[in-house]
Amino acid sequence: MSLKTNRDQLVMTAVQGSVSPANQWAPFEVGSKGEVFAWPSTGGITYNVKVGDSVFGWAGEHIEPGVSSTLDHKNKKASAGYQFLSCCGNQAKVISGDAKGSVGTVIGHHGGVEHLMLDFLDDVLDQLTCDDKFLIKGFGQGLKFIDHPDLFIYNIDPDLLEKWGLKEREDGKIEVPVNVVVPGYAMGSGIGALSMTTGDYDILCHDESVVKEFNLDKLRFGDFVAVLDHDNRYGRTYRKGSVTIGMVIHSDSPLGGHGPGMMTLMSATDNKLVPLLDDTANLGAILNIGRYV
Repeated sequence: MSLKTNRDQLVMTAVQGSVSPANQWAPFEVGSKGEVFAWPSTGGITYNVKVGDSVFGWAGEHIEPGVSSTLDHKNKKASAGYQFLSCCGNQAKVISGDAKGSVGTVIGHHGGVEHLMLDFLDDVLDQLTCDDKFLIKGFGQGLKFIDHPDLFIYNIDPDLLEKWGLKEREDGKIEVPVNVVVPGYAMGSGIGALSMTTGDYDILCHDESVVKEFNLDKLRFGDFVAVLDHDNRYGRTYRKGSVTIGMVIHSDSPLGGHGPGMMTLMSATDNKLVPLLDDTANLGAILNIGRYV
């Protein structure tokens, strides 16, 4: 059965950002096992970490793939607008410097630092500087399935949604391809946040038995994942029978309560969403970006 959307009613809005400086959070940080480390973290232009790569094994934490960007204005509402209007799969165009005119793809947004990550080809990354600016065609907020008002959709370009491969069953439930299914008790930082249209929340991977049981070691940047018993319709909370679908946007972290970050894409109660395991359920595989070029 076909899933009809309201894409013809959506508003497309230009928003502009620039490269976010790379950060050092502290001289040293302490992980959940007591390990002490001084690692790269968020921000900047990351050349060798891309959509499709594993979120594990890096000498870094909360690493953001591709280009980390933010609004260069100091208006907090405008900064929130840059995050809010930019949806996964949107077009990102370089509008300054040697790479001017090059087109890339919005990956997703990271809460706390309020970064928007962008994917570009390697030759474009090599031409970018930390002074460059990007124009995003923000399109997707307000998207919904016309016949399923009880399913909430956030942060995704309609074209990407159509290519993802969702299917409506005869019983009215919707099958969603995902690479990993995460138990609700394995979610951490970000629970309780009210806004589903900016930021992310983290999958906890510090318990080896849980990682093994649910194959969390398969997580890659750009993976679509399902979180069981989590309701993200009006905020991130626990509710049995709910399912939230998201996409992985930053790497693992040894910090207590943190792990690979997941941006919310859709959520529903009453087991309406049915996750189907699929190794190809990744942003890069669908759009031919990152490691899938």
